[in-house]
Amino acid sequence: MTNGDSSKPHAATSDALDLARDVLEIEAAAIHGLIARLDSEFQRAVDIILACKGRVTVSGIGKSGHIARKIASTMSSTGTPAYFVHPAEASHGDLGMVTRDDVFIALSNSGESAELLAIVPLIKRQGARLIAFTGNAQSSLAREADAHLYAGADKEACPLNLAPTASTTAALALGDALAVALMQAKGFSRDEFARSHPGGALGRKLLTHVLDVMRAGDDAPRVPENATLSDAIIEMTRSRMGITSVLDAEQRVVGIFTDGDLRRTLQKGVRVEGTAVSAVMSRGPRTITADKLAVEAVQIMEEHKVNQLLVVDAAYRLVGALNMHDLFKAKVI
Repeated sequence: MTNGDSSKPHAATSDALDLARDVLEIEAAAIHGLIARLDSEFQRAVDIILACKGRVTVSGIGKSGHIARKIASTMSSTGTPAYFVHPAEASHGDLGMVTRDDVFIALSNSGESAELLAIVPLIKRQGARLIAFTGNAQSSLAREADAHLYAGADKEACPLNLAPTASTTAALALGDALAVALMQAKGFSRDEFARSHPGGALGRKLLTHVLDVMRAGDDAPRVPENATLSDAIIEMTRSRMGITSVLDAEQRVVGIFTDGDLRRTLQKGVRVEGTAVSAVMSRGPRTITADKLAVEAVQIMEEHKVNQLLVVDAAYRLVGALNMHDLFKAKVI
């Protein structure tokens, strides 16, 4: 009995994997099928939104409503301010938010959702433009739209061909395509993207500059070119960075002395007292300017396998220093 029972989960797992693969293939096919169906209506939709002087409202009921929320969110984060409104709430006052200068995007696989069709006449009366995402170009919603985008699927991934699965995936992908097309047409930049994502990792990576995380002033370790090795060790200990920069009389960087340099120096039997740091320092250290993005500092560190960087100005004068810990603390990495 034990052997017989243990074989059942394996069979169930095999069935589940086969079904999962079928679902992914069906949904992938639904997205791929949209490519051939894209036509001038897509460009028309883009032009309508680009010409919009007001706001973009996205709406849908049920599963289409969830997709509509995501499309509105994606548009808002990529330079096209948009918001979601529930069609049932729209019928009870929220439609007052829609003006003649706005664009209304309605999602319905059948194109016959009663809640949406009930508010279409009001949208048209207001003078707002209507864009429809449906799986039926002959539907009531498609016929009323100023631009209709096919967002359907030949069949759902559901074994019963009932639950919205492939069709919602197709609508989601088409919404992404529309948002990205608008983003490019508007010339939406990396900085603008970062400003709309200030609280996340993306915002930190795109908005944080070396100036924001470096150690400046007395916190940036330094010794003059004529300093002794003993002086360099004291400065390294004071700064707790494991390095010190070595500067000429004009405060230009001529070298760096690190923990690694110290270990190699001691292994060679070099005397600490009386030895000039310039004789044992590393010349031509890796540097970066303060206006660079902090992620560029990370790239330099990883590429050259170093944990610290000196920050310099255009004349190669020292303005700061930073190490990998500073970047971790700032959550850049």
